[in-house]
Amino acid sequence: MKPIITASEYLSESTGPRPPVLLDIRWQLGGPNGRADYEAGHLPGAVYVDLDSELAGPAGSGGRHPLPAPEAFGAVMRRAGVGQDTPVVVHDGGQSWAAARAWWLLRWTGHTDVRVLDGGLAAWTGELTTEIPEPAEGDFRPRPGALVLLDADAAAKLARSGLLLDARAGERYRGEVEPIDRVAGHIPGAVSAPTTQNVGEDGRFLPADALTSRFAALGADGDTQVGVYCGSGVSAAHEVLALELAGHRAALYAGSWSEWSSDESRPVATGPDPL
Repeated sequence: MKPIITASEYLSESTGPRPPVLLDIRWQLGGPNGRADYEAGHLPGAVYVDLDSELAGPAGSGGRHPLPAPEAFGAVMRRAGVGQDTPVVVHDGGQSWAAARAWWLLRWTGHTDVRVLDGGLAAWTGELTTEIPEPAEGDFRPRPGALVLLDADAAAKLARSGLLLDARAGERYRGEVEPIDRVAGHIPGAVSAPTTQNVGEDGRFLPADALTSRFAALGADGDTQVGVYCGSGVSAAHEVLALELAGHRAALYAGSWSEWSSDESRPVATGPDPL
C-alpha cells in the first residue's frame, strides 16, 4: 500500500464504506502543542494526538523524543478509535514530519493500513469544524517489530557497512551550528540528506522517480541497507517514508543525534564529508 494519500482521495474514502480514522498530529519543534490550533478548526472527524506526550516517552538518555512504551501508545490509539483492521490517515499542519512519526509508530507496531495525508492540513480545501469527535474505542494492540529499529551501536555499524542518512539540516550535520543538542556534528560515516529535500514547495512529497534519483545519488541501491536518523527521531521518520516511496525499506535510529550526542564517549565528526 502506498504510504501517502491525497486530500481528494481521503475525501472520497471518508464517505465510503470503510472511512479511515483520521488523526491530527499538528506539532512544532520547541513550540506549544497543536491542541489550540486543532480546537480552533480541524478536519471533520479528526482526533487530536499530541506528539510530545503521546507519540514519545519522557526525554532523557534515550533522546528528546524516545519511543513511547508500546502499551501506552496502544491505549492512545484505541482512545482515538484505531482498530486492528481500521484504515488510518494521519496529518499535521503541512510539513508531515509529525504525521510521519505517527505513521512510523503505527507501522512499527503492526498496523498495516496507515497513510500520511500528503501536504497535510494545507492541502485540504474543504471546510473545517470545531466539533470534537467522540470515537468508539478501538481494539488496536501493538506488536512492535514490524519495521527495523536501530540503537546507537547498530547505527554506528550501519554507517560503515551500509548507508546511514542524516536527515537534519546540512549546517547541523557539518557542525556549523547546533541549536538544541549538546554538541554539533554527525555520526562518523553518515551521509547528509536533509528531510526538507523530500518535498516540493507545496510541502507534498516529490514524485517517486525523483525520490528514487535523490536517494540513488546518496548511495541507496537495491543491495544497500539504509538507515536514517535526525535530531530526535521525528523528521527521520519522514525520510523513512520518502525512502519507502522510492522503493527502499529503511531502518530508523529513533534516539538519533539527541541520544548519540548525550554520551561523551561516542565519536563526533564535523565538516561536509561522512568521515
